[in-house]
Amino acid sequence: MKRRHSIAGIVLRFAGAITMLFLLSGLAFSLAYWLTRWFYSHHEVALPEYLLQLINWALGILILVLLAGMVNLVTVPRQRKVWTEMMDALKLMAKGNFNIMIDREKKYHGQFGEFVQSINDMAHELKQVELLRQEFISNVSHEIQSPLTSIRGFASTLQREGLSPEEQRHYLSIIEKETTRLSKISDNLLKLTTLESEHQQLDLKRYRLDTQLENIVLACEPQWLEKELELELELEETTVEANEEMISQVFVNLLHNAIKFTQDGGSIKIAIRHSPSEVKVMIADSGIGISKEDQLRIFERFYKGDKQRTRTADGSGLGLSIVHKIVELHHGAIKVDSQLNKGSTFEVTLPLP
Repeated sequence: MKRRHSIAGIVLRFAGAITMLFLLSGLAFSLAYWLTRWFYSHHEVALPEYLLQLINWALGILILVLLAGMVNLVTVPRQRKVWTEMMDALKLMAKGNFNIMIDREKKYHGQFGEFVQSINDMAHELKQVELLRQEFISNVSHEIQSPLTSIRGFASTLQREGLSPEEQRHYLSIIEKETTRLSKISDNLLKLTTLESEHQQLDLKRYRLDTQLENIVLACEPQWLEKELELELELEETTVEANEEMISQVFVNLLHNAIKFTQDGGSIKIAIRHSPSEVKVMIADSGIGISKEDQLRIFERFYKGDKQRTRTADGSGLGLSIVHKIVELHHGAIKVDSQLNKGSTFEVTLPLP
């Protein structure tokens, strides 16, 4: 549809240019005819008809050039103003200033108008990218600063005299925990950067998705047994073509979240559903749930939502971003359906080979 509009616009502009040229030509040759007729009526001229017509034609061309020059004199300053405004805007963007808006009153039309709108759109998109970059740097600094502050504080505490062995072990365990947390943040950032690289290779292969999910559930057995969770599996035999390691990371992350945010004695269900062209994997839990507001942003980097209610409260906010990026790289989709205090269901859709 957009291409049709573009072609229609080109045709209309071409027709307008031809019409304008026709009108200017008609005006020029009409003026030439009336001028030569007036001149011949006041001066006796004995020339062949061919030469008279040639003079009319030459005078018409001269008048057409003069008319074109007059039109140019009127439009060139306006065009120069437009180009100057656009060049100034591009120079500002080159310096990192994206708070620009050309032609606020929508006075430019046609090709100039489209070009000006393109520059405005580019400035808006670059501004959004810059805001995301600043937010990302701020979030990274905050996430790293928190464990570093804890490590520095407890390391200073350990230097005090008179601490009992139990207190020393307690403080050392906190330092170890914060160091592990810092390492995990760094590792997740590296994974996310790698996934977003244009040179990321998926290395696809065929394997049994149901077998992979069974192995993940068994690997997480100590965690769900400790909380006395009831696990229900409905795994149809399914073969997919994907990067096995990456997809494993997706379901490990989702299952860990389900276990982490489900109360003791709760339940988790993992099911596979087929359609002719795709497979859906549902991981549903009876946990604390996610608010409607947080569901809209839960896959954003570092987004944690309401720390009192959402399932991302204790993490760095990168796990679900990595999950979303991996699924996206596989041309799949992921969505969440949740209610507070009633549980959550994450649905991962992958194309079938």
